[in-house]
Amino acid sequence: MTPAELSNLITETTRAVLNSHDLDSSVVPDAATVERPRNPEHGDYATNIAMQVAKKAGTNPRELATWLVEDLSGNDGITEASVAGPGFINIRLAAAAQGKIVEEILKAGDTFGHGDDFAGSTINLEFVSANPTGPIHLGGTRWAAVGDSLGRVLSARGAKVTREYYFNDHGAQINRFAKSLLAAAQANPTPEDGYGGDYIQDIAQQVTTAHPEWNTLGDEDMLELFRAEGVELMFAHIKRTLAEFGTEFDVYFHENSLFESGAVDKAVDTLKGNGNLYEQDGAWWLRSTNFGDDKDRVVIKSDGDAAYIAGDIAYIANKIERGHDLCIYMLGADHHGYIARLKAAAAALGYDANQVEVLIGQMVNLVKDGKAVRMSKRAGTVITLDDLVEMIGVDAARYSLIRSSVDSTLDIDMDLWASQSSDNPVFYVQYGHARLCSIARKASELGVGYDDADLSLLTHEREGDLIRTLGEFPEVVQSAAELREPHRVARYAEQLAGTFHRFYDACQILPKSDEEATPITGARLALAAATRQTLANALTLVGVTAPERM
Repeated sequence: MTPAELSNLITETTRAVLNSHDLDSSVVPDAATVERPRNPEHGDYATNIAMQVAKKAGTNPRELATWLVEDLSGNDGITEASVAGPGFINIRLAAAAQGKIVEEILKAGDTFGHGDDFAGSTINLEFVSANPTGPIHLGGTRWAAVGDSLGRVLSARGAKVTREYYFNDHGAQINRFAKSLLAAAQANPTPEDGYGGDYIQDIAQQVTTAHPEWNTLGDEDMLELFRAEGVELMFAHIKRTLAEFGTEFDVYFHENSLFESGAVDKAVDTLKGNGNLYEQDGAWWLRSTNFGDDKDRVVIKSDGDAAYIAGDIAYIANKIERGHDLCIYMLGADHHGYIARLKAAAAALGYDANQVEVLIGQMVNLVKDGKAVRMSKRAGTVITLDDLVEMIGVDAARYSLIRSSVDSTLDIDMDLWASQSSDNPVFYVQYGHARLCSIARKASELGVGYDDADLSLLTHEREGDLIRTLGEFPEVVQSAAELREPHRVARYAEQLAGTFHRFYDACQILPKSDEEATPITGARLALAAATRQTLANALTLVGVTAPERM
C-alpha cells in the first residue's frame, strides 16, 4: 500500500465514519495528509485527519480518531492503528501490503512515478533563451539543467510540454555583437560597449575564411555579413553545447519573426482597440498598472520604434494562440520586474493572467580551493556552461545545478563535485545504482531470481524503511511538478540511495558461496530490483545517467 493509497483509504474511511454518526462528511478533504513519524516505533505512517476535520464535522478530534482507528484496524493491509496525543493516528502496515509496493514498481518499470494529474494541460516551457552574443553563462546553465528537468517532471505527470528557446535576434545587443566581430576581423580594439573573449576572435576568423571578399564590401554590407554569419555561428555553438549537456528543445523561436510577420503590429492594434494602450508624449503606453504592474510601460517609443516589451506582448499572444494553456518563463535574478509585467501584458490582451507564470533563478558561483572562480578562458569574463562541464563533467554539472531550489544563490564546490566519494551527491546516487546492477548480475550468475517471490517475508526494519521510501516516489514527482521544484527529485534520489545502502549493510541479499538460496533471497532480490528501477527513474527525471558499473 503506497502513501497515496493509504491517504485514499483514510479519506474514504473518514467520510464513512462521519456519515455513520450523522455528522457532516463534506468537510473531509480530497486527500488526507500521510507522513512518516519521526520515531519509527510509533508506526509506519501517521495522519492528522481527525484533528483537521473533527470540529468542522461536529465532534472532537480524539473521539473521531478513536472511531477511525476502530475501522482502519479492520483493514487487511493494516496490522495496527492507534490514537496518539490530542487526535493523531499512527498506522502500521501489514508486510503483505508493503510488499505490494514492490510489485507495483516492478510492474510499472520506467513509468513508476508517472501520473495523470497534469493530463490535458498544454504547457509552453521557455528557458535559457540566452542572447546569441556569447557562450551560455552560469545563470543560463542553471536553467538549462533545471528547465530540462522540470520539463521531464511535468511530462511524467501527464502534461504536454513544449520546450522552447526564445532566440533574441533583434535589437541593439546583436548590433554590438556584429561590431565586435568586425573589429576583431579588422584587428581593431573591441568597441567600448562590445563583446570580448577568444570566442569573438574565433567567430570572426570563421567568417573571414568563409567570405574572403568581406573587406571589399561597403560598410553596411560588411557589418550585415558579420551580423548574419556571426549570429548563425554563435547560435550553432549554443545549440551544440546544450545538446551535449543533455538539454534539447522542441522549438527555437526567433524574436525577429514577430516583427517580420506583423505579430507585433497585430498585438499593438489589439491593445489600441480594447483601450489598454494610450498615447502620451508621442509614445504609446500599456495600461499595465490596471493589471497589477507597478507602472505603465512604453510599448511604442516617441521615435516610432518598438520598445522591448512590444516583442514580449506579441510573444505571449503567439504562445497562447498556439494552444498553450500555461506559459512558464524561467528567467534570471535580474528579471523580477518581468513577473508583473508579463502577467499584465497577458491580461491586457484579454487572456487570463494566470496563463503566464514566471520563475526566477538566483545566481550561481563556483568555488575551488575555497576561493571563488570568476574568469573564463574562452569568454574572457563570466564562467560558461562549457567551462563548468570541462571542470566536473556533464552529470555532476547537471546534478549540482538541479539539487537546490532556484530561489537561493548556489555555490558549487568544484573539488567536491569532481571527487569520486560518498560526499559527492551525484557519485553517491550513481554508485547506489551501479551496486544494484552488480547485485542483479551476480544473481544471474548464481541462477537466482525473484519470480514468485514471497514479499510478505520483508519484515526487517531496514526492509520496511526501504519499501516505504520507494512508495513515496510518485508523490515526490507530483510535488516537484506542482511546485515547479525538480530539486525534490534529486534530493529524494539521495535519500533513497542512503536508505538502500543502510539496507544493504544490514540485510544479506545473495547467498554466500557455501549457502543455498532461500525464500528471503528472492524477496530481497525483488526489493533490490524495485530500488534500482526507482533510482534509475529519478536519475532520468533529472537528466543524469544511471551507470551499471563504476
